[in-house]
Amino acid sequence: MAPPRTIQWAQLFALPEQSALPLQGRLRQAIVQTILDGRLTVGAPLPSSRELAVLLGLSRNTVTSAYLQLVDEGFLQARPRSGVFVAPNARPVSAVQAEPMVGSSRQAPEWAARVLRSLVDRPTLSKPEQWSAYPYPFIYGTYDPQLFPTEDFRECCVRSLARSQLPHWTPDLEIDDVPELIEQIRTRLLPRRGVFALKEEILVTVGTQNAYYLLAEALFDKTTRVGLEEPGHPHARNSFSMRRPQWVEIAVDDDGLVVDALPAVDYLFITPSHQSPTTATLSLERRQWLLRKAELQDFVVIEDDYEAENLYQGEPMPALKSLDRAGRVIYLGSVSKSLSPALRLGYIVAPRALVHELRLIRHTMVRHPSAFLQHAYALFLSLGHHESHTRRVNQAMQQRLAQAAQALREFLPEFKFSMPQGGASIWVQAPAWVDAAELGEMARAHGVLIEAGDVFFAKPPYPCPFFRLRLSSIAASQIAAGIRALGLAVSDLARARGEKRSSVVKRLH
Repeated sequence: MAPPRTIQWAQLFALPEQSALPLQGRLRQAIVQTILDGRLTVGAPLPSSRELAVLLGLSRNTVTSAYLQLVDEGFLQARPRSGVFVAPNARPVSAVQAEPMVGSSRQAPEWAARVLRSLVDRPTLSKPEQWSAYPYPFIYGTYDPQLFPTEDFRECCVRSLARSQLPHWTPDLEIDDVPELIEQIRTRLLPRRGVFALKEEILVTVGTQNAYYLLAEALFDKTTRVGLEEPGHPHARNSFSMRRPQWVEIAVDDDGLVVDALPAVDYLFITPSHQSPTTATLSLERRQWLLRKAELQDFVVIEDDYEAENLYQGEPMPALKSLDRAGRVIYLGSVSKSLSPALRLGYIVAPRALVHELRLIRHTMVRHPSAFLQHAYALFLSLGHHESHTRRVNQAMQQRLAQAAQALREFLPEFKFSMPQGGASIWVQAPAWVDAAELGEMARAHGVLIEAGDVFFAKPPYPCPFFRLRLSSIAASQIAAGIRALGLAVSDLARARGEKRSSVVKRLH
């Protein structure tokens, strides 16, 4: 049996699992955590490097290097011929917790009555906390580990950390952005969409949702009439709703937003490249007519070009902003969406007077997006990594769309859909008796996650037979099996609803 002291060391210095750190870093992390938790007090001795190496199955050099670094950082103290000890002041002094005042009622504020703008009851796109454990996640929300350009992105991060590059991103930018990223957006990204802008007309945002919020804060109030596609993008609707504008729902068909008989609005939010969620592309004729209407009816268009680079067939449709000659289009784009939604880098292109106002508003909220990330992504763009990554993503998504379409025709032949010209999703219409939210609940039991369509409507029908299949979070090898499993969920729903149908699904058993 191991001596008690050895057991104690093994418990104290157990290396954390699933850490991104190398062995030496994991050992340092374990020692620091033990000190900060108070399990090792000031002056407490640590085992010798030889003893700890044997105990943890590490090389002695690894332990010695960890000890030396922690000595340099003030956590440990080396005493000649005595060993290594916890250093004085290794653990920050914590405030002494005071007793509450005598007679205090401890009555908490009633927050439900105090919150003036709540989103608790507003529907939005969401997924289960353990969504990644589902084998068939047809939802939006993660990077693709098979496509992520790990080495290229690491190279750019390492280059940004070089001493020569620190002056480019470590100073406080105040209301400004990293100039190198603005230049890459201006000269590399926008011209592909036919958009040409001055640097003063571009603002970097913490993702597109930050752009929605900034615009609502600057432009909307209770009297503002805001036109939204129906169905449309729920995140834009929820961000805009914080300023409580007057909503005007505008129909969408196979060619995108219906421009004829457009009602009176002050602002119109639109996703013309791949309409969210139907994936329809707004025709050139409608784009031109919409811009003419904007002049005639005196409104401003907010164009979200969120999947502009994901085009699989045909010629790219020019952005509305590229056709705008009257300065009536505010253009929103994403820098990092094809890489990972977690990076949160987007941008706004608008007249310089508006961009200046937005900079001041952004400053009060977040000051500016991470300057390090801006600089690293500017390098990612300048070295051509963005273009090569986009090509890989487009090729992979095109293959996944084809696989999903084939599986839908095989296992759900009664369900309707149109193949999109690009993007990473398919908008599906089930038979009229199916409610997609109820189907989504049934599908979870089969390991399938879908995006039920009711969340995209301001006024959803019931039953709402529409749902979206996103293909960016699911491996290509799982698509056919996932849609087959979805077919089984349809059968379950039919039985639960008492539907007597001879052919709900095809070839499932």
